[in-house]
Amino acid sequence: MDIQELSKWTDEQVFAKTGKHLSSLQKSILESILHHKNFHKIADQNGYSYDHVKKEGAKLWKLLSGVFTESIEQSNVRSILQNKAGSTIYSFGDSSLIISNHKIKENHVNICRGNSPVAQDIEKRSYSVPVPNEVHFVDITTAPELNCNYGRDSEISTLKSWMVNDQARLITIYGLSGIGKTALILKLISEIKTEFDYIIYRSLEHLPKLRNLKDHLTNFFAESPASSLPEIIDYFRSSRCLVVLDDVQHLFKPGHLAGHYLTEYKEYRHFFQQVATSSHQSCLILSSWEKPGDIETLEKESQSTKSLKIEGLGASAKEILLHKKLQDESIWDELIQRYQGHPGWLNIISATIMELFDGRAAHLIQEEELFLGDIEATLEFQLERLSELEKKVVQWLGSQDEPIAIFQPYANLELSQNKFWQIMQSLNRRCLVEKVAMDAPAFQLNYIFKAYLVQKLKNK
Repeated sequence: MDIQELSKWTDEQVFAKTGKHLSSLQKSILESILHHKNFHKIADQNGYSYDHVKKEGAKLWKLLSGVFTESIEQSNVRSILQNKAGSTIYSFGDSSLIISNHKIKENHVNICRGNSPVAQDIEKRSYSVPVPNEVHFVDITTAPELNCNYGRDSEISTLKSWMVNDQARLITIYGLSGIGKTALILKLISEIKTEFDYIIYRSLEHLPKLRNLKDHLTNFFAESPASSLPEIIDYFRSSRCLVVLDDVQHLFKPGHLAGHYLTEYKEYRHFFQQVATSSHQSCLILSSWEKPGDIETLEKESQSTKSLKIEGLGASAKEILLHKKLQDESIWDELIQRYQGHPGWLNIISATIMELFDGRAAHLIQEEELFLGDIEATLEFQLERLSELEKKVVQWLGSQDEPIAIFQPYANLELSQNKFWQIMQSLNRRCLVEKVAMDAPAFQLNYIFKAYLVQKLKNK
């Protein structure tokens, strides 16, 4: 949404709330501030004194604060209005997804925001924007705002092939916290948005009951002129829908093996199975820190169920270091390798390098022991979710110098072979262990987690 569109949208909101439009001076002040002009320039442009323009500006911020029920000032007006309008733009190369309250002819996208009185009033009066013959309804307003996105071309290509060519009905994207799953999904949406009639993103972080989620989805689907349908699966059959459920790991019990549903959320398991096994033309994407066992089973039984493990960025992680303005580019490859190309960890370490070393990455690389710093909190949070037996095995794996052959019994763990395999399977689904290419299948603990456990033991 450009400045004039944002100004016009703001005026509509003011009118809907107060019954009055912004004055010509208020509009000029708003648009000029959105263009990063100061009050001196605004005064010159409008033929008023500086003091008068500044006073009118203060009145405008007070008015907008009341309309949008948020403290609005000159410094934050642009970001707040863009967020309120839902006009966040995710740009990835030549592709962009524009979100707004009204129909966009150029992109054939209509972002639905519910049936609030303001939204209904806007819809009735409408903007003078022609409505295309084919409108795609998109709602990613609750997704986190992303300033940058790097790489992932291979993953995007795979996902697009599954969704467009293979007509996959259920896709699970899993990987460590902060590895870039949500960023990948938003980039994917920007590239395949015209393949679907409806696209909606929702996080399960706050654990909505399944019936509430279904009601929410039904309300979204019902925004179109199509007739209301009794079940979500009916919408999946009648239209091409893409539903993204992020943070699925919150449905699972902490302190148990990976993918065990919380008792009051077991209905989600049946919903996922229904989506995977029913005949329809839509796709449900699940994003999670861990891969549930039932998804593994569905994947083996049906070609329409897929899963993708997300790993580090590799060489494209240099974009993060460039964006963070780190120095010593000659050692960036080593820095990326040390932190496994994990975007979340690299962002944290980059902030540390700027804070302690004024951006000189070489100072950190010179140390033989891996520096973790603020990464430790994220590692500890993931380890806290493990069962007691998993924690025991993880501690033991952290003390091993070589990969562990899966067929070898380990009496010192006091676990049966079957129980050991079960735990290793769970740790693998949590992305905490990695399979190593050897004569026989072998696993080792993720290097970063191992370094954390070793340092923690030293500091006791």
